[in-house]
Amino acid sequence: MKQNDRKTSSIRKLAATLAVAFLCSTGAFAQNFKADLKKLDGQIEADYKNKKLSENEYRKLKNEQEIIKLAIEKAMADDNMTPDEKNKIHSKIIRSKKRLGKYKTNREIY
Repeated sequence: MKQNDRKTSSIRKLAATLAVAFLCSTGAFAQNFKADLKKLDGQIEADYKNKKLSENEYRKLKNEQEIIKLAIEKAMADDNMTPDEKNKIHSKIIRSKKRLGKYKTNREIY
């Protein structure tokens, strides 16, 4: 009887561990580019309204946002996003975030 209890106990532990590992692995690598883009767009709008961005900087950032949106649409055209496409889109979003930070602190000289 004790050996049977040990087997069910170890099976339950194994099942629980696998379930937790599966849930963690699926959520950790999910990338929601549209949500990131929407958040970044909100930051750009807020900074422009607070006069932290000039009109020219605002226009450049909005143009960059449109380019990223087109890249996402192009990547999702076949309903399958390759790792290369994911990396390119992610790097564009990161580049845009860095550029926003630079524009907020350092004005462009015209």
